[in-house]
Amino acid sequence: MIIAIDGPSGAGKGTVAREVAARLGFRHVDTGAMYRAVAWRTQQLGLDLDDEEAVLGVAQAAQIDVDGSAISIDGHDVSAAIRTPEIDRAVTRVARLARVRAELVRRQRAMAADGGVVMEGRDIGTVVFPDAGVKVYLDASPEERARRRASDPAHSAAQRQALADVAQAMQRRDESDRTRVSSPLSVAPDALVIDTTGMPVAEVVERVLLTVANRR
Repeated sequence: MIIAIDGPSGAGKGTVAREVAARLGFRHVDTGAMYRAVAWRTQQLGLDLDDEEAVLGVAQAAQIDVDGSAISIDGHDVSAAIRTPEIDRAVTRVARLARVRAELVRRQRAMAADGGVVMEGRDIGTVVFPDAGVKVYLDASPEERARRRASDPAHSAAQRQALADVAQAMQRRDESDRTRVSSPLSVAPDALVIDTTGMPVAEVVERVLLTVANRR
């Protein structure tokens, strides 16, 4: 089985996906981290983030390893380096490049070839795996999502920003994700939609697991 979990930043995708994967003994793949890693590597190489050919070359050549919350690219552990405001801005530019998305989608499908995967992102249930056994779309109020991002240890730089600045940055990312031509952020028609505002993580996880049990 492939479980697709989509939604905007701060909706709880990572926390829920990790717990669901752990409970089922599935692999957890954070596809957003793959885009972030490519953005980081592109910057490190001094290439233009808006040059699709250059970024595509990085994406095609890179050795990308994703293991839960740990990610490396070309031997560099970038688990912490990709969770900064600078990479937040950079990944928005990379994510809009259609050919780069196609390359990473190809890799994501290969990762899940044997099933047993909980994959999180913004286009998993709509583009990467439109036939996924379970599709979930998580959302939350803008205020709740900004608060979560500002308190997330993985985004340590966000903890030093004013909440209003975090909210503004997330709003820009949301707008970019929803309006891009290639694989925009949207809700799959057959997805279980959960508004996680004020909802304990354990309750969200149980709702997802119940859906999985009903589909097996």
